[in-house]
Amino acid sequence: MWERTLQDLIRGLRANKKDESQFIAKAVDEIRKEIKGDDMELKAGAVLKLTYLDMLGYDMKWASFHVVEVMSSPRFHLKSVGYLAAVQSFDQETDVLMLTTNLLKKDLTSTPADISVTLNGLSHIVTPDLGRDLSSELMTMLTHSRAHIRKRAILALYKVMDTYPEALAPGVARLREKLDDPDPGVVASTVNVLCELARKRPEDYLILAPQLFHLLQTSSNNWMLIKIIKLFGSLSPHEPRLVKKLQPPITELISTTPAISLLYECVHTCIIGGMLQGSSGDSLARLCVSKLAAFIQDTDQNLKYIALLALVKIVPTHPHLVAEYQDTILASVNDHDMSIRMRALDLVSAMVTSHNIQSIVQQILSHLVADSSTTALPTAAQSLAQQANSPTISTPHISPTQSPAYRLVLSQRILHICSQSLYENITNFEWYLSVLVDLAHIANVDVGAQIRDQLVDVVGRVKGVRRYAVKLMYTLLCDDTILHNAREEGSCSEVLWAAAWICGEYCSELAEPQKLLPYLLQSQIAILHPEIIAVYIQTISKIFGSWAAEVAERWDDEDMVEVKSTVDLIINGIKVFTGNADVEVQERAANTLQLFNFIQADLNGYKPLPPNNPFAEASSSFDPVGSAEPRFPKSLYLIQPLHSAYELNPVALLAQASVPVPEGLDLDVWFVAPPPEPAAKPELKTPKSSKGKGKEVNGSKSKSKKKQKESDANGVVVLTPVVDEEPEDHEARERRLAERRERLRDDPYYIIDDRSASTSRQATHDDIDSIPVVHLDDMPSMSSIDDSHLPTLRAEAVPSHHVAYTIDRDGEMPAGAVSPQPTSTREGSHTSTRATTPALTGSSTPSYVSSFPQYDVPDADVRTSTPEPIKVTRTKKKTKKRTQDSSALVESTS
Repeated sequence: MWERTLQDLIRGLRANKKDESQFIAKAVDEIRKEIKGDDMELKAGAVLKLTYLDMLGYDMKWASFHVVEVMSSPRFHLKSVGYLAAVQSFDQETDVLMLTTNLLKKDLTSTPADISVTLNGLSHIVTPDLGRDLSSELMTMLTHSRAHIRKRAILALYKVMDTYPEALAPGVARLREKLDDPDPGVVASTVNVLCELARKRPEDYLILAPQLFHLLQTSSNNWMLIKIIKLFGSLSPHEPRLVKKLQPPITELISTTPAISLLYECVHTCIIGGMLQGSSGDSLARLCVSKLAAFIQDTDQNLKYIALLALVKIVPTHPHLVAEYQDTILASVNDHDMSIRMRALDLVSAMVTSHNIQSIVQQILSHLVADSSTTALPTAAQSLAQQANSPTISTPHISPTQSPAYRLVLSQRILHICSQSLYENITNFEWYLSVLVDLAHIANVDVGAQIRDQLVDVVGRVKGVRRYAVKLMYTLLCDDTILHNAREEGSCSEVLWAAAWICGEYCSELAEPQKLLPYLLQSQIAILHPEIIAVYIQTISKIFGSWAAEVAERWDDEDMVEVKSTVDLIINGIKVFTGNADVEVQERAANTLQLFNFIQADLNGYKPLPPNNPFAEASSSFDPVGSAEPRFPKSLYLIQPLHSAYELNPVALLAQASVPVPEGLDLDVWFVAPPPEPAAKPELKTPKSSKGKGKEVNGSKSKSKKKQKESDANGVVVLTPVVDEEPEDHEARERRLAERRERLRDDPYYIIDDRSASTSRQATHDDIDSIPVVHLDDMPSMSSIDDSHLPTLRAEAVPSHHVAYTIDRDGEMPAGAVSPQPTSTREGSHTSTRATTPALTGSSTPSYVSSFPQYDVPDADVRTSTPEPIKVTRTKKKTKKRTQDSSALVESTS
């Protein structure tokens, strides 16, 4: 019989690509026949073909036992096939692994070739049971006469200790001996294993520091030096004395080694090992920064990436050293590799100070501004049309800044840089407000809500910038072009919320606030989001109230024409929103409209007073000269007191947590105590005869009981047996019902019948009619609201003069506040509790989380303990209650 070899199988697969599944099914049938034979050569060939098919995704677990048979072959070339198949197909759940224990022990005492293949296979298929049974044999292999066997045994021992932790203590002791092995390959393998083990519990390997330090000074193997440096990086945080000991040799390696990989590991160990701290670490830090800066200028993208990654860790301790290479770092933001750009942005964010913040922000803004003049990304239809018309397909170059995700990162990074620690790096807030307005105009991504919160928070905390902020927001509201792109995505229309709120809250900074009202009452604002419209309406009321009060103070009868025209303008503009679909807009519009209707009526009824006559005399002592009647309409002062009761200041970050708990407040106590549960009635048992008929009770034979419906006092229909009720039982039941009604009289969750408790059951059966019913037919339907957004506007130029600003970082605290316990929340990274309306509680920009990997040493693996066995107990079935007293049923159902 002719059998296919592995080469024949591969050729057949290539020749039958169209019917591959059919060909493989036929080949597997042939393999099933071959693998069941007694010829070990044929069996090994079948296992080898199954191993190849397993690499293609076809399961071979059904042949696990035959794999073990091939592994037990005394011939090396067949045994190696069996171990190869086991490595490929066995896992922790393979049931035949329990059969391999004795086989592995036997092979570990065989020839060096068999030992090598056995150690290689064991490292892949080891389980906790195999590790327990073979750990002693592996430790014996550490003293083998051949160096390559010792090296393989060390590497296999690591997999055993990782799977079977009980072998860790004796295994580490034996590995410590291998650090002095005469063969450099064995020593390198030992260092490699210790480096991996120390990542989980570094403090357990501090005893190895003297030997490792000796190897660091004497070894010339760069790869082993890399592992030793990594190992010391894990040990140094747990032994401060190592820092001073390691500084000289690591400094020498950084200065002399030409190996890039070893150089980076030395720099990395200096950073995570705390070797850059103190006066002795300054020179080493300068050396590390210079080497990393050379990496950034290298053409290798990998070196750029790891250099930027390492510099982020040096910035917190040595920012002045990193600042020397600011231009080089900022140039990396223009790199075509997106990963390099992101790492450069991480570094730029970390190196910001009050001296370089403006240049850094302008550099980041330049990426957004430069891209606003370029051609936008083509639509799908445009791309298809271009490919259909052009004979050759050309891939256009797309700038990374055209990506909305990247533009969003840039915009959020600007907000994070400027707002961190409550604007500690901002020295010119007029510049910052201009940056926010410019960012809203050029971002083209959804950051409008964050810009809005920043604008409101800055103006609330920095009083010295309010006049410029009102002027800037006035320009925003007066620019008609902002409404043209109101419904486009990424328009940042939320800044109009902030603009309207700031102009309304601080309208006293405006010389002629009434000129802003026509822009707030344009018909185009109807397409804005309802939240923005609501703020517009409130701002209209604030501005008119402030302006009307000023007009009243300098009242002249000639001002009546302007006041009336302004009131008419507001009334006509507000009427449009009284029927708005949004409830908030509708309510504010209705309230404002009624106020201005009252003002309009008062203005229409106003009569100018005659001019004062200095020679006139009072008609009586009760009518002195100069009547108490004001010379201006009283309604001009109607609105101002509504908005000027107190100044709106920022709230402290810990204000909510500082509110004292009222005395006597116990949230574990019921507001309305539940009624006590009625006492259980004893079950009424009726003895029966053997034939099922009732016996004599109290000298008389009980009547046969039939099931019938009976209504209780609350109208609940229950099935109860008919039992003659004594007058005493009836009175007791009525008394219990009356007591229950009395208990529930003050309960707001129960509807109490107003009729007398003495009404009969039939009368109370219709008590459901007394429940009030609300007719919902006339309720208006709520239509869906279409969210719309406004585009952005440009900011004005920043004044050249410098002003010292005072920032209110503390904010207001509630009366009787209690200092809360310190929390881990970073200053400046707080968020607003309201998602839609920004409050003066600090910056609502989300705290930035860097995307680069951390250098922290991972903790030890947490292994779950074996669950407790489940105990199964048998319980006796309880007989069902057959009958129950009708009064008990009434109590339970009521």
